[in-house]
Amino acid sequence: MSGSGRSVLAQEPPRSSAAIEASQTTKPSAPSGKVQTPPTHRFWDKENDWLFAGVGASRTLDYFSTLNLRRRGRQEILITNDAVDNHAAFAVIEVAGVGVSIGASYLFHRYGHHKLERWTSIVHIGLTTTGAIRNYSLKTAHFAMPAAMP
Repeated sequence: MSGSGRSVLAQEPPRSSAAIEASQTTKPSAPSGKVQTPPTHRFWDKENDWLFAGVGASRTLDYFSTLNLRRRGRQEILITNDAVDNHAAFAVIEVAGVGVSIGASYLFHRYGHHKLERWTSIVHIGLTTTGAIRNYSLKTAHFAMPAAMP
């Protein structure tokens, strides 16, 4: 838009100088002079507290179910067996998973995607619990022993 009031785009009708002046003045949307924003919740509210506790509990369940799986001779499919067999490193991986989940929820909260903020934890709980149930459901691996030599 040029300063003379003429439209730069061919599809726009020419604007009058009164319309230009009206669009250049700012009017507050609320009588108090402040812009009203829709009400939002605090990030660390009761619902998120419970959801994050659920994420931590499901990751703990996954930790123990994976160790049980390895003790029964099964192979871990998502990460290397060396990572699982190093219990301290595996615990750090599980805690990092909780931190990433909380961080993703915070980013969704920060940018106003409050449903995604909640669903991040809900999906995380569902997936890790399903994985733990799968780990406990697998049969113990029985390896054939070679015949004893006389």
